[in-house]
Amino acid sequence: MLSTDKRREMPTTLTEMSIHFLLIQTSLKNQKYHGRDEMDQQELMESDKEVLLKLGKLAFENLEKGNLMFYEEDLKECGIDVKEASVYSGVCTQIFKEESVLFQRVVYCFVHLSLQEFLSAVYMYHCYTTKNMDALKPFLKRKSRAASEELTLHELLKSAVDKALESKNGHLDLFVRFLHGMSLVSNQKLLRGLVTQTESSPESIQKTIRSLKVMQRKNISPERCINLFHCLIEMKDHSVQEEIQAYWRSENISKNLTLLSVQRWPTCYRYQRRFWMCLT
Repeated sequence: MLSTDKRREMPTTLTEMSIHFLLIQTSLKNQKYHGRDEMDQQELMESDKEVLLKLGKLAFENLEKGNLMFYEEDLKECGIDVKEASVYSGVCTQIFKEESVLFQRVVYCFVHLSLQEFLSAVYMYHCYTTKNMDALKPFLKRKSRAASEELTLHELLKSAVDKALESKNGHLDLFVRFLHGMSLVSNQKLLRGLVTQTESSPESIQKTIRSLKVMQRKNISPERCINLFHCLIEMKDHSVQEEIQAYWRSENISKNLTLLSVQRWPTCYRYQRRFWMCLT
């Protein structure tokens, strides 16, 4: 299993919890099949890097389409051989499953939608760090595609947010939150061996935080608003929460605020308060 020191570091965001889930599953697999109780995090990720990235590709390419169920041909397109699934015992069986439906056709799915969204974010970040820009093109703005080789982390995150805000049903919201969580060096270190390179630009991080905080959009729903809060939380920036609390304590409630119009603060505050109650 993981070392005692690592177990003491309790995850506080969804990204951290999902990363620890992968670490625990890979650790259990190695303990069961290889008799190795203690392994370095990089070794854990490298032990299942191939299958995790293939599953990430499957998750990523189907998330935008809204596909939650996959057929054997979908798996083959991502290099996943169903007949060799037993080789991936442990990790794969805990996040991916086989089901039989109508007409006896076998379909596959992730055991939970959040895992599909998390692995999609991991795969997208992996493509970014390895300069696999072809995979990112659906999420990039036209003017960004021409200079995709010099794409900054901020531009990547901004494009993903814009894409998510275009969604009518919010099917990319959780994916975008995970992607913002992946921008933290601490999370990248947990995934070293899977995410092979580290983007460590404080300028991009701060620019992204400022962009989320000052984003002014018309006709944005409360659900989309609260997802911007979640993105900041995944980046461990709690300034908006503090701003909301200061707003409610302030006598001058008509003062202009940065992220939302005054009329929308009460609704979004209720969403935000529920989220923090779940964490505390």
